[in-house]
Amino acid sequence: MVISGLSIGAWTSGPGQRANFFSETKEYRKSREKVGFYFGAIGVILLIITALIWYL
Repeated sequence: MVISGLSIGAWTSGPGQRANFFSETKEYRKSREKVGFYFGAIGVILLIITALIWYL
């Protein structure tokens, strides 16, 4: 989940987000968001598995 947040820029300020948006190419932004989505999905799946193990 942390890697996902870092790759999509979830913990940047508003001015930092705008600066990043205008300084990167569209292709790089898409690849960065793709990596963030995949790591986020893996993180959610692992959290669900952990919760199932904990409660069983």
